[in-house]
Amino acid sequence: MDSKTLVLVLGDQLSLNNPALRNAKPQVDTLLLAEVAEEAQYVRHNRHKLVLLFSAMRHFAELLRAQGFTVIYRQFDEGVASLTQACTEALAALPEVTQLRVCASGEYRVEQIIGSWPQQLGVSVDRLEDDRYLCAIAQFKAWAKDRKQLRMEYFYRDMRKQYGLLLDDGEPCGGKWNYDAENRMGWRNQEPIPRRPDVSPDDITREVIEQVRAAFPHNPGDLDQFRLAVTHTEAQAQFDWFCEFGLAQFGRYQDALAEESPWLFHSLVSMYLNCGLLEPLAVCQQVEQAYRLGHCSLAAAEGFIRQVLGWREYVRGVYWLLMPEYAQRNTFGAKRPLPDFFWDGDTDLRCLQQALSQSLDLGYAHHIQRLMVIGNFALLAGLDVEAVCAWYLAVYVDAYEWVELPNTLGMALHGDHGAMASKPYAASGKYIQKQGNHCAQCRYNPSKTTGADACPYNSLYWHFIDRHQEYLGRNARMGLILANWRKRDATERAAIVRWAETVLDKLD
Repeated sequence: MDSKTLVLVLGDQLSLNNPALRNAKPQVDTLLLAEVAEEAQYVRHNRHKLVLLFSAMRHFAELLRAQGFTVIYRQFDEGVASLTQACTEALAALPEVTQLRVCASGEYRVEQIIGSWPQQLGVSVDRLEDDRYLCAIAQFKAWAKDRKQLRMEYFYRDMRKQYGLLLDDGEPCGGKWNYDAENRMGWRNQEPIPRRPDVSPDDITREVIEQVRAAFPHNPGDLDQFRLAVTHTEAQAQFDWFCEFGLAQFGRYQDALAEESPWLFHSLVSMYLNCGLLEPLAVCQQVEQAYRLGHCSLAAAEGFIRQVLGWREYVRGVYWLLMPEYAQRNTFGAKRPLPDFFWDGDTDLRCLQQALSQSLDLGYAHHIQRLMVIGNFALLAGLDVEAVCAWYLAVYVDAYEWVELPNTLGMALHGDHGAMASKPYAASGKYIQKQGNHCAQCRYNPSKTTGADACPYNSLYWHFIDRHQEYLGRNARMGLILANWRKRDATERAAIVRWAETVLDKLD
């Protein structure tokens, strides 16, 4: 007789390729999915994320039932406090079950919970590595061993070789590994933005929307604008659309900021990759095929694949290499309280207002909005590192700690002592003006540094350089910037610093 197993499917593992499901036996094993308070409430999750995950979980449960599995499903309104409680109650109802099987969580916090279960639950726990990621944790640790700097570019090249992506006879297509220099253009209405197809909510999703609206009235997220896919089929259709209509212009304008569109030519699939509705290798292979067929440039294909095969796997590797100590780092001792406008978007800085409002309403912003608008402001203003990281984790639909923490702490805030970035991603208003058209709608002038109409990014930038001269002076890449600051007239420097402090005082 087959031994019976309870298989727990976590909400960000909604894939039939989930290792915990591969050997599960219909009519023998029981599957458990649970919408629990602990996971739904540990930060103020955007309601788009809650609807996406709850609806996707319910649709996935129906798919599993259609394959002959017995599925225990616990909805949020049943009041299940935690995954531990959900497992305890399921096991109590299944006395014949002798084992719990689960795929390893992507988050350190949840892995600590799972680690306590053998003793707490009184059954053996079979915890399987999540091999849907393209670089195993042990593989990344081996790659990182004895390296003084963990630079993504070298990791990315190794991954390209491992998976044979964009290679011709073992060499990179076009003779170069990286075409990022071709992918930095501002958009400025040079190409028409294709209209994206909406995903029409079905009965399950409409029910989830109303439940989330009632249970989380104070969380960010305008649910009247919910448009996300909630099944693999829907997510694949969205990605197919991107490959046909967005990919050709994606690379060129991936850093652009635009008043006219929050999406531009981006793929909008990170939320589906991160919850299991799409698989990372499959989307990379589909983009490579588009390039081979002449549907997009090499720069566009390489730019997309670098983000998934390179960056996504790299940040996960850094997270598991350095946790839990990593989360406590704070290079610059940044402790300024998070301004209220981070939760309502009420600021007269146009670029920041647009990025914040979009993030709050839709749970989405592309990487330049996150890094060079919101993150750059937080870095320059010295906003509290822990609070900023918690905000990013709460606001974005694709945010899980393994991907959010390195991107926010390491890249946006340079708070990880330079583990990821070779220098802080600090910039003045001139960078933002170059990348988009927000400045034309803003009351501030990106050409001015002091005065009531001066762009706050400008004085805050130099204030950041001034107050961290000792640290930045040890970084060869910051030498020219520091030299330019120091050779300015002392009276001018003092005036800029005073004006920046006036700007900061208003935040408080």
